[in-house]
Amino acid sequence: MKKLLTLLCLSSLPLFAHAAAFSLKSADFADNGVMKKALGGNDKHNLSCSGENISPALNWSNPPAGTQSYVLLLTDPAGAKGLGVTHMLAYNIDATRKAFQQGELNKGGDFSYGTNSPGTQSYYGPCPPAGAGYHHYNFVMVATDLAKGSLPAGLSHTELVAKMKGHALGSASLIGRLGN
Repeated sequence: MKKLLTLLCLSSLPLFAHAAAFSLKSADFADNGVMKKALGGNDKHNLSCSGENISPALNWSNPPAGTQSYVLLLTDPAGAKGLGVTHMLAYNIDATRKAFQQGELNKGGDFSYGTNSPGTQSYYGPCPPAGAGYHHYNFVMVATDLAKGSLPAGLSHTELVAKMKGHALGSASLIGRLGN
């Protein structure tokens, strides 16, 4: 009986190792780690928003099969007193791309921006309200089957998510914390 149980247990082991999961990382902070103040937003109308507005370095690996483009969302779900803040929408990112260098998302380039909560089409760095403690900034990279360039620039968060429905193949996320 013991041999039979051992044989049954061994036969249920996978023959091949699973592929590594789609992942998103940053050289500037660990997942759920504290971000440097320089990565925070800079807004003269908000005294607690006194960073340098430098976008972090990001790199990703092991995208799902069939990926044709990526979408990068940067949000603070607790921002605006719990209503959420969209800090950046970047999409039409080529499937061959695997990284953004520090500051690269500030410049634009071979991708499109959507419209963030402040109403701009750019990177708007994390900007926690004074005295609010740490906020969690969610970086979410979505792999899609949409051809690069198929989405128009300037989409809102809601419009972008609606256009991705049925086209998302998988996602990877990273959380950075910033507070005062």
